[in-house]
Amino acid sequence: MNTGLEQASGDIIVLTDDDTVAYPDWLEKIALHYQANERLGGLGGKDWVYHSGQLETGRKNRVGQLLWFGRMIGNHHIGYGEARQADILKGANMSFRKKAIEGLLFDKNLKGSGAQVHMEVAFCLAVKKKGWEIIYDPNVCVNHFPAERFDEDKRNTFHEAAFFNIAHNETYAILRSLGAVKRSVYLFWALLIGSKASPGIIQWIRLMPIDKSAALKKLFISLKGRVEGWRTWKLYRNSN
Repeated sequence: MNTGLEQASGDIIVLTDDDTVAYPDWLEKIALHYQANERLGGLGGKDWVYHSGQLETGRKNRVGQLLWFGRMIGNHHIGYGEARQADILKGANMSFRKKAIEGLLFDKNLKGSGAQVHMEVAFCLAVKKKGWEIIYDPNVCVNHFPAERFDEDKRNTFHEAAFFNIAHNETYAILRSLGAVKRSVYLFWALLIGSKASPGIIQWIRLMPIDKSAALKKLFISLKGRVEGWRTWKLYRNSN
């Protein structure tokens, strides 16, 4: 991804995955957005996700947001309605104005021997920090057929290393992007509550009746990943 960013020469850099198929008007709609808004730094759209030929359904209005205490909301694949402001885009369907990402690369401190989960987070937030707008438009579409991954992350299958990497990458990316007070609040939320993907103590209690055999292991690995993400952030901060 970084090699592509460094070699690309156009004014607008467009990124997608190798398991997506863009709609015929995908590039046209992207171009129109950038032409209409000179402050637009990044644009993302909807990826219609198909699992074994079956479309994943749902409708969510809140898409690609980072709440004040650090919780991330995705939902890029089930967003609907008009274009609106966002904080984080999804790698399967995103683009950036080259001027807005000058000096930026995807972070090499992220963990994962294949796909680095949450690679978009710190990148998108860095674009916003520079004063550019990030927009999500569910009418800018690709079809997404999640392919097999040939690393520790096998999608929808619990793997300790992949679970650890998710918690590490999220924690590190969020800590990079928040101020001192919000970092403290985020760490408190992450360890006490957390999310389904990276559970804290309260999420672990909620998961116990559903997944008794793996719930405690998931909590332990999640907390371990959070702590390691914090350590990676400290090293990053001390070197910059």
